[in-house]
Amino acid sequence: MKAVLLASVAALALGGCATTQTAPTAETVEPATVAETPVAAPDNILLADWSGPYGGVPPFDKVTPEIFPEALQYAIAEQRREVLAIANNPAPPTFQNTVEGLEKTGERLDRVLSVFGVMTSNMTTPEYQALDKEWSPKLSAAYDEIILNPELFQRVKAVYEARATSGLDAKQQRLVTRLYDQFVRRGANLDEAQKQQLSAYNQQLAERFATFSEKVLADESTYITATEAELAGVPEDVKAAAAAAAKERGLPAGSYAIVNTRSAVDPVLTFADNRALREKTWKAFVNRGDNGDANDTNAIIAEIVKLRADRAKLLGFESHAHWRMQDTMAGTPAEAQELMMRVWPAAVARVNEEVADQQAIADKLGHDITIEPWDYRYYQEKVRKDRYDLSQEEIKPYFSLNNIIDASYWAAGELYGLDFKEITGTVPTWHPDIRVYSVTDRETGEQVGVFYRDDFARTGKRSGAWATTFRSHAGLLGDEIVLGSNNNNFVKPAPGEPVLISLDDAETLFHEFGHAIHYFLSDVYYPSFGGTPRDFVEYPSQVNENWLLTPEVLNRFAKHHKTGEPMPQALVDKIEASSKFNQGFATAEYLSSALVDMALHVDPTGVVDPDKFERETLAKIGMPDELVMRHRLPHFNHLFSSDSYSAGYYSYLWSETMDADTWAAFEETGNVWDKATAERFKETLLSTGNETDRAEAYRAFRGRDPDVNALLKKRGFPTN
Repeated sequence: MKAVLLASVAALALGGCATTQTAPTAETVEPATVAETPVAAPDNILLADWSGPYGGVPPFDKVTPEIFPEALQYAIAEQRREVLAIANNPAPPTFQNTVEGLEKTGERLDRVLSVFGVMTSNMTTPEYQALDKEWSPKLSAAYDEIILNPELFQRVKAVYEARATSGLDAKQQRLVTRLYDQFVRRGANLDEAQKQQLSAYNQQLAERFATFSEKVLADESTYITATEAELAGVPEDVKAAAAAAAKERGLPAGSYAIVNTRSAVDPVLTFADNRALREKTWKAFVNRGDNGDANDTNAIIAEIVKLRADRAKLLGFESHAHWRMQDTMAGTPAEAQELMMRVWPAAVARVNEEVADQQAIADKLGHDITIEPWDYRYYQEKVRKDRYDLSQEEIKPYFSLNNIIDASYWAAGELYGLDFKEITGTVPTWHPDIRVYSVTDRETGEQVGVFYRDDFARTGKRSGAWATTFRSHAGLLGDEIVLGSNNNNFVKPAPGEPVLISLDDAETLFHEFGHAIHYFLSDVYYPSFGGTPRDFVEYPSQVNENWLLTPEVLNRFAKHHKTGEPMPQALVDKIEASSKFNQGFATAEYLSSALVDMALHVDPTGVVDPDKFERETLAKIGMPDELVMRHRLPHFNHLFSSDSYSAGYYSYLWSETMDADTWAAFEETGNVWDKATAERFKETLLSTGNETDRAEAYRAFRGRDPDVNALLKKRGFPTN
């Protein structure tokens, strides 16, 4: 049951399976009030306990869409029986028979959903998309049934009201308080008619989230063709990948396909001399979901925003943003907006400087143009070369994917004593590209976890980068060995070509690996403490990025893919000198997305024309004409594939404020590898999950609240 206690209801509607079985639809499921008689589990691999080494591992290689409906239906029914046994227990409610009891429910469903999440994110097919649409509302209804059960809520409430006098320790009191608050926040105090309306909203949202994801993925599966001549200036490894993509899609020999994903598009926008190709590529990318065709998402977005606003009103909140931010470090939309607007003017001012530099170099080159959004990366790269005698293409030969992976593991060993050993081929995976590693404690030799890497983009895999856990550490359940993954979308080269990644890709790798470190170091007893507030989640991952460009990492792992020679010190120095370069662009494209997200979700009416709202909001905040949001609303998966990051995209900036201040703590020791500071960071913040208030935990680590000036200094912005 940890899933329902860790996340919002709608976010849990992960997906499902298409089936011809007569499973009841969400609308026909009647909430049960009496525990059903247990039924033996069908012979279905998804319902079996995970077998094999490492405390059991998921049977990724044996799953097909057809077996999910039976598994989901049985696991939901089993969780219902477990919950009703607690709700209808004639014994007086206690922490053990109610709160701990709930912590132990739904383990089988959690396992099924862990596998299903991989198949719908990493291996999507029309069959899985159909299942996602069918089962997302059913899962939403199943979790609503728990939260809205009046008998269960009265038991939780009784334990909550007796928390100070029933011998509970601080962590147990925190657990029951958070559980009670979550029940209230999600509708437990509503009357029966209101509960039915709330569940209807949640189910409608779950279905629309699945539809939105399907439409965006369809647009990301499109491509632009280009000729050899049109790709002038584009690096050979990027061209080779485009040629491989064309071959995969059955295009004629000599063709090139630029797939409509960030990892394929960005190098073209950075290096292609052909301005018309850059414009065509840019427009296709930024207009994903916004082409007035079958994959247009604007109508779906309008429905989602209205449903969210109506739900918030029903629950007694001013807006969706006010509801979503109840369990965050920021606490209110105003606090998040204050931080964003502290940084926004400096970012815009820096963008204006960057554009002026780009225009000057374009004029110097005799290019009769005015800088447009599809020119930004191209001329910024030329400014970088002119100012620092540095090009991304100089760096890339030293960033072999395998070396950067090894660098991330080495850093984790030096800082936290984690060792990674490849065991690919010994446990099931979902695709031949997946690599797997055993994770152990260097000092004790004990098994910590198993780490799966899914690094390459492919058809049917959603875009972006993300981390996932399939089994988290939880002492109450006896779960000691963590199973988790990192998922990237690096461009896979043609067979035999070296796998080289950009500096941006390397930072992404270290970022996602920071999430992995966080979950491998987690040492909590109660499963619900395994999650953290949305605006804390990105903090450990952003801290981890800092070690990538340290001399110790570069000298050991940044080696030329042909010669094996380490990166020359002169090149290291140029990278360091340019560390604050392009921060206007990086900050403004992200922050504009976060500001639009918050503005969209503080509107209490929820009545919106997404395209018009986006344009008007960007004009209001003074968005530079030469930029576009990193994620425009029509393809903003963070916001519309679940509730997860809605009114929460600001969290990257909130987390980065702590990140910059934490890195300053390491720097203040005179050694960014200082083991005492790393140990304190681990014991105070990384291993404790949500067992204590995260703001209090940060103050325990740093001795004070985070200083936003550290963030401004790190980005090279003025602090006054």
